[in-house]
Amino acid sequence: MYPDLFTVIGTPFSTFTRTITLGLHYKGLPFNQIRALPHSATADEHHPFGYLPTLVIETNGREGTLKLRESFAIARYLDRVAPQPSLCIRPGDGHALIEEQMWEFVSLVASYGFPAVEAGVVKPRVALSDEGKATDAEIRENIKPGVERLRRFLTVIEEAMSPEGYVFGGKLSWADFFLYPLLANLRTIPESEVLSKRMLEWMESMDKLEAVKATAPGTLSVGARPT
Repeated sequence: MYPDLFTVIGTPFSTFTRTITLGLHYKGLPFNQIRALPHSATADEHHPFGYLPTLVIETNGREGTLKLRESFAIARYLDRVAPQPSLCIRPGDGHALIEEQMWEFVSLVASYGFPAVEAGVVKPRVALSDEGKATDAEIRENIKPGVERLRRFLTVIEEAMSPEGYVFGGKLSWADFFLYPLLANLRTIPESEVLSKRMLEWMESMDKLEAVKATAPGTLSVGARPT
């Protein structure tokens, strides 16, 4: 049994917030969402450092209200209280030998992918494009070092993926839900040209998921901006 009500604190524009809402939708868990930007008053109220997301867990008075922060912790919690359909892997899923390989992949995406994709390429490209003062050539030159780091990240991540299907072959997992929001944002800008055939095919398979469709509104992938 899972608690009575979940509330997600975080703007749909946030990639880590989308990771968690992807999981909630996929597991069929009802939730409310309060849109908040990082370091806003609402984010600061729920997270000690003002980051996103926070999962507020209402237990209908049995244990009171719990605020669970940090995406890794939230993902683990959701799989524990709603084990089916599972988003974890087992040995033999794709190329996995041990379960922890999924969390290794997730950690690589969160620790190195977010800086490489968002901070190094997507955010500066979008900001400069929205400003409308720089040419495409000037923007490309500005983010050239970021694109090189992005290429390195994508190479490492692709080598860690199964050759077809989801990250771990036929088993959808948190690995897919952590990676997808980043690459969905990347796909909206010209630098998406660095995505390989394998990555594009993986994204096409992810696009078909109802959870992906349900979490698209409010994201950069549909042209939205932070709210």
